Amino acid sequence: MSAARTMRIHPTALTRDAFTPFGEVIETKGSRHYTINDGYAERFHDLAKLDVSEQGGKPLVSILSTKPRSFPLHIHMMERHPLSSQAFVPLAAMSFLVVVAPPGERARPEDLRAFITDGHQGVNYRRGTWHYPLIAIERPGNFLVIDRDGPGNKCDEMFFDAVEIMLEAPIASRTGY
Repeated sequence: MSAARTMRIHPTALTRDAFTPFGEVIETKGSRHYTINDGYAERFHDLAKLDVSEQGGKPLVSILSTKPRSFPLHIHMMERHPLSSQAFVPLAAMSFLVVVAPPGERARPEDLRAFITDGHQGVNYRRGTWHYPLIAIERPGNFLVIDRDGPGNKCDEMFFDAVEIMLEAPIASRTGY
């Protein structure tokens, strides 16, 4: 077995433009919205293109409770969902780290990108986008998860041979509320 090589990825701010190759940013800022319920609510409409119907699939709505990770974080695997998109939306304002690679047969370590959310954003991974499981940063939290249930292969995983990726994330509060 060859010696592991270390790559450092410095997360950048999550923006719609930067994240487009991997999916969609779910946020109210700049989204289409209108007032409903006699003026007591504002609906932010159609925030993500959910893709779950492949091979008879159906939408699955879950809540995922997370624990914060410690840094530097060593990543040895990535996963993808070949039959659907997968969305994560924090249920309370909190930043989290997103690590992705473009769709393809394998995720190459040199293609990994890391984004840090502003505390009010979620993500919807496009079908086949390689990603690391959810990474809470500063505290435990709950996330709404929308993905696919049904027949077929729901998730592919790949592991890096002799490659270690260390993420150095700014842990100071990034939520700015």
